[in-house]
Amino acid sequence: MTLRNKLGIEDPVELAHREETLTKRRALELYDRHILETFEIGTFRGLAAIHGYLFQDVYDFAGKMRTVNIAKGNFRFAPVLYLAEALQQIDKMPQETFDEIIEKYVEMNVAHPFREGNGRSTRIWLDAILKKSLQRVIDWSQVDKEDYLFAMERSPVRDTEIKTLLRAALTEKIDDRTVYMKGIDASYRYEGYATVKMEHLVDEK
Repeated sequence: MTLRNKLGIEDPVELAHREETLTKRRALELYDRHILETFEIGTFRGLAAIHGYLFQDVYDFAGKMRTVNIAKGNFRFAPVLYLAEALQQIDKMPQETFDEIIEKYVEMNVAHPFREGNGRSTRIWLDAILKKSLQRVIDWSQVDKEDYLFAMERSPVRDTEIKTLLRAALTEKIDDRTVYMKGIDASYRYEGYATVKMEHLVDEK
């Protein structure tokens, strides 16, 4: 079933391609126009701002907390009934050390506050926290898709794997545009979006 969208597209393949193109353009604007720097860091409000900006051209629910229960495989994300409370608790979690930041990231993933686009938005959110607290970001192009998905699937029960995987991909290149763009491409690949490269969007300008 294709999500209702602003584009009026009913074909899921066509929607996926248009969504990837439009949201990657917005992701590039977040960086190039320094918009990301104006958002709160480490809060749901900041994450909602990221999501709202990325998906503003595609979905009416961009930046808005979901109102339906969702699941992935056999895993059910936080029930809508308790979602607002869960997000308030996540906001209060510390974010000073690497372990604290990844634990907060895992909890936000379990909350999965949006109807669509959680992973892509939350990875940008995670990097913003790491940049502020540790002067590091993750070079997502160095994180294998299958390793990442497996580690994230296990993370609510055991977060050792995801911490090890992401720690190995930390970089000091926090203001490197190429690292950012390759990271966005990798982040989208995790979700099955791989038809448009960020570098081609740059060429369009």
